[in-house]
Amino acid sequence: MSGLIKIEDMSVSFATPRGELKAVRDVSFELAVGESLGVVGESGSGKTVLSRAIMGLLPGTATRTGNIYYQDKLISELPHKEVRDLWGTGMAMIFQDPMTALNPVRRIGDQLTESLTVRLGMSKADAKKRAIELLERVRIPDPHTMLRKFPYQLSGGMRQRIMIAIAVSCHPKMLFADEPTTALDVTVQAQVLELLSELREEFNMGMILVTHDLGVVAGHTDKIAVMYAGDVVEFAPTRSLFANMKMPYTEALLKSIPRLETPTGTRLPVIEGRLPDPTKNEPGCPFANRCPYVSDKCRAEKPPLKDFGNGHMYRCWFPIGGE
Repeated sequence: MSGLIKIEDMSVSFATPRGELKAVRDVSFELAVGESLGVVGESGSGKTVLSRAIMGLLPGTATRTGNIYYQDKLISELPHKEVRDLWGTGMAMIFQDPMTALNPVRRIGDQLTESLTVRLGMSKADAKKRAIELLERVRIPDPHTMLRKFPYQLSGGMRQRIMIAIAVSCHPKMLFADEPTTALDVTVQAQVLELLSELREEFNMGMILVTHDLGVVAGHTDKIAVMYAGDVVEFAPTRSLFANMKMPYTEALLKSIPRLETPTGTRLPVIEGRLPDPTKNEPGCPFANRCPYVSDKCRAEKPPLKDFGNGHMYRCWFPIGGE
């Protein structure tokens, strides 16, 4: 498979009244055409910032360093206007909240055809025809009527399908799905994830799926990057990570997922404590104060990424399964 996205030592920080806030720290990975990557972690771990940084969607208060390649072209040094030219046809994003991501005062048809006329140069008639085909593809009933509706007339699941249709309308090579199942019930979540997998295979897209739930990425990604406090603390092929996870934080995330076999009334395991202050550069492992296996070395030195083999990397002095 040929290379699609390559990230080298990318960091993102924000200027705040309390000082520099480090949201992403020295992240590196590669993604081939058609491959999918799940980025998992708690809120505040840097998942969304990572995706937005790759697309060039950061605010003016942000500082980004490192190299970003798209199809072997260094895009991190390009002017913003040239990066924008990649949006839609090269890279597209499904934003986090379907309840607010759509423009509330514009009809669905207008929002769906805009990218087709601007990016692909379609006529209004051809764009409308294509919009109807897209709505049918994302399994929305009566697409002709849907084009006339406003977002407030739709359920959360329907809005999310509209967001997906807009994102894939120009057949992008790279799709970012930022918490695409937020605020949706379990049945609709499964439908949305299955739809994304089908579209990725159909259009041969690369995809980065951002979520806090390891269960979401289990059957829908080729690789997983676990993030904590801006760092990638474990990176592995999906099967390798679930078969032999090394990072205690990954284990804690997995244990916190509800299971059907758990008796009613059983208290779910939680990760005690909270993320460290991102404006402070304290020594040691960022997860040390919450880790059940912590030692003095963990509090004194930050562990580097270690290679477990076969593309499995982890950041821990005393990995699960080790001494």
